[in-house]
This record gives sequence, C-alpha cells and structure tokens, in this order.
Amino acid sequence: MKDGDGHNTTRPRVQLGRDNIRPFGLDIHHPVFVVSSVISIAFVVGAFWFRETAASSFSALYAWLTATFDWMFMAAANAFILFCLVLLASPLGRVRLGGPDARPEYSNWSWFAMLFAAGIGIGLMFFGVAEPVTHFLSPPLGVEPADTAAVRGLAVAATIYHWGLHGWAIYAVTALALAFAAYNLGLPMSLRSAFYPVLGERVWGWFGHLVDILAVFATLFGLATSLGLGVEQLAAGLDHLFGIPPSHATEVLLITVITAVTLVSVVLGMQKGVKRLSQANMALALGLLAFVLAAGPTLELLAGFARSLGHYLAAIGPLSNWVGREDVDFLRGWTTFYWAWWIAWAPCVGVFIARISRGRTVRSLVGCMLVLPLLLEALWFSTFGGTGLALHGEGATGMAEAVQAGQPELALFRMLELLPLADVTSFVSIVLVMVFFVTSSDSGTLVIDTITAGGKVNAPVVQRIFWCSFEGVIAIALLVSGGLVAFQTAALTTGFPITLILVALCYSIWKGLRAARAG
Repeated sequence: MKDGDGHNTTRPRVQLGRDNIRPFGLDIHHPVFVVSSVISIAFVVGAFWFRETAASSFSALYAWLTATFDWMFMAAANAFILFCLVLLASPLGRVRLGGPDARPEYSNWSWFAMLFAAGIGIGLMFFGVAEPVTHFLSPPLGVEPADTAAVRGLAVAATIYHWGLHGWAIYAVTALALAFAAYNLGLPMSLRSAFYPVLGERVWGWFGHLVDILAVFATLFGLATSLGLGVEQLAAGLDHLFGIPPSHATEVLLITVITAVTLVSVVLGMQKGVKRLSQANMALALGLLAFVLAAGPTLELLAGFARSLGHYLAAIGPLSNWVGREDVDFLRGWTTFYWAWWIAWAPCVGVFIARISRGRTVRSLVGCMLVLPLLLEALWFSTFGGTGLALHGEGATGMAEAVQAGQPELALFRMLELLPLADVTSFVSIVLVMVFFVTSSDSGTLVIDTITAGGKVNAPVVQRIFWCSFEGVIAIALLVSGGLVAFQTAALTTGFPITLILVALCYSIWKGLRAARAG
C-alpha cells in the first residue's frame, strides 16, 4: 500500500514490538537491569568507602581524558552538525516519525517546554552569568583582554557556542534515531534499537546489552553532573538569601529533599508530572528573563542579542578547530567537558525527546531542535551575561570576584543583587533551579526506567522509584568524593564510549531513513 507520494506505508516485515521481544519482559532478571544495578551499587559503596582515593583518582582521570581525547570530542561534535544539515537538505527530511498518518501528540509549546527543561535548564541558571564573565576575564582564541568591546562580544559568543548548534545536534541525532526505531520500525525505546537498520536481530545479543548498559550509566552520570551543579547553586542561593552556610551536609539534604519531590512527579508520570512541571518552569524562566531584560540596560541588551548571534556565527569556525590552539585551558576545561557532558546526556534526552516527538517529520524535529533552542539561549546569555558584563564595566563588584574565587554558582545572585527586587528574583531563581532539578531528574528516571525495562514505556512504579532514588544516591556519592571535578569526570568517562556509539548511529539513521523513503 502506498500513500499519495508513492511511499510504502506497510509495516516492516520484522515486527519486534514492545510486548513481543523474546524474554524482554520487565523483571529483575533482565541483564541490563541486573548489570546496571550491581555496578551502580558497587560504585556508590566504593565512592563512600574510599573517598580520598576516589577524589584523587577523579582529578587525575579528568586531566588525562581532556588532554588525550579533546580532538575526538571536537571532531565528533562537528560531524553531528554536518550530519544534521545534510538531513535537513535531503529528501529524507520528509520522512514522518510514526508513518504518513501520524500527528504530534503534544502542542508545539508543550513539546518545546519539555525538550528545553529536560535538555539544559540547570545549566542556563548556573552558567548564565558565570560563563560570560569567565570568558571576559580569560578570553579564548588569543584575543587580548585589553580590547574590551571585542572581548565582551567574544565572551557571550563563546558561551553560546557551548550551548548552541553543537550540543543540540548531539541531542537531535540521538532523538531521531530512537524515534525512528520506535515509531517506524515498532521497536523498543532503547538505544540498541537504533542499530536495527544495520545489525538486524543481532541487536538483541551482547552488543545490544552493552549499548544499553552504557546508555544507563551515561544517563546516571550526565544527570549527576547537572544535579551537582544545581545543588551547588541552590546552596549558594540559600546562603545569599538566608545566611545558611553552604556545606556538604546542606547539599546532601537538598539532594535528598528534591529527590523526594521528584519521586512524586515520577509516580504521576509524563502527562501529570513532567509536562506540567516543564510548562510551569518554562513560564517562570521566561518571566525572569523578561525582568532582567527590562531592569538591565534594555536597548543595549537587545542590540547585544543580534551582535552576539553575529559574533557566534563568526567565531564558530575558529572555536570548532582544535589544531594549533594555544588556549588549551579553554579548549579542554570548557569545550571538551561540554561536549562530553552533552554526549553523556544524549541517551537520556534522546529517549525523552523521542517519546514526545511521534508524528513530527525528520526535518521539523531536527530543524526545530537546532534553531529554537539556539535563539532562546542566545537571548538568555545576551541578557544575563550581557547585564553582568555591563555592570562589571561600570565598576560593579562581586561577579568577577566570585568567578575568580572558584564560586561561579554565586555569580547569578551577585548580578541580581545589583538590580531592583533582588530578594524576589533571587528567590525565583532558587525555585527555578529546584524545578529544573526535578524535571531533569524526572526525565532521567523515566529514561533509565525505559532502558532497563527492555524498552517498555510503562514500567512498574516500583522500578521508577528505585532508579529515582538511586540517582540521588549517586549524586551524593560524587559530591562527597570529589565535588565538581568528580561530576565532570563522570560525564567525561561515560561520554567517551557514547561518542563512538553516536558516530556509528549516524550511519544506521541514514540507512534506515533511506529504506523508509524508498518504501
């Protein structure tokens, strides 16, 4: 049977739906669940028992990974952008996820709100002021700090670079692969399924188990990195507003309380939990953005938004080249970590976005994921970073001092205290970080739950509770055994093998889409 465009709309000959995979049912004997659980428990016990050894090991491993594999992360991130652009320009972009008659389940607003909250929420709050100020103080690409105008433009552009096309291309590749496998091939929603166009039935063997186990740990540690940043900023905000001194005890208590809140959202599920939280948080984030835009140097910020996009497009080439770079601290300490973090997050965000993207075409999915977040992020960093840099240029203190003292989590609050209604906006920021914390953890829990249940999207509530609780425990283990370096190392370590998997995934996507297009 063919549609109006002459494409074959019959189901694939091989049907491996969620309920008829050989013993792919939901029980604790599933190898992915068993191996992931055992290794997770062993990691937590080791991190708590050998804290000092773990801390020094994390530090050494972080330095080695960034120095040895910076080229690999850079090359892979560039390749993902090129692959997405080819898909957008090719006829394969017309393929609809779920078949020609499928229509989106969620409105564009709900879809984008969930995508945005799951993908980068905590990072925007943590780095919105801190990163542009850091790059202003230590400019990349050999730009002289004395050239204030050029440095200010480059500082915001370099920040947008870390949050723009490269990162969302990583997410788009993963989400597209999983959505196509689930909705066009009728396969379980797990990373192994994305390799079916290449490997066929062999995805249910050892290779598939390995891919899914790596995806679980990438999600756990990528999530732990985001939660670690979030809890540091929450602790800084509580100290700033209420005088509660930051400490490991405070941060552990915060993780515990917010994990408990996340459990409620996880139990409620996608429609009642994640969707509503994401919509509310998106509205609150846009409200804070509008306030800073109005309270800051508005005309300068609006002009800076356009200039920042121009600076970003001009700098994306030099920033994407790793050959002959002298600014190795920026290259390894920032860009390499960011790409590893995005890649480690990719299985989580990819599965989550795939779950909410049925009915969209390849072109609309990839195009919207590249363009819409870039525009909003450019506006966000131009507003928050631009306001911070403008105030710094006028002689304001606090932001640069916080960054130089190794407390970037304080930069946002130092900037807000220089604007009207500082206590109100600081409190709103704390709430935003908390809800972003919950939505990120919620998304990660649903994804891990899906993968360890063999791709089933409605696994028992008990298993959701198990993984949600364990995410909090892992975050606490990393916190007490190394702090921020431990979180960064976890993301780098799991991002390394996932990078290789995602590169191979591009070929599988291409082959699968060509077969679907040919009918």
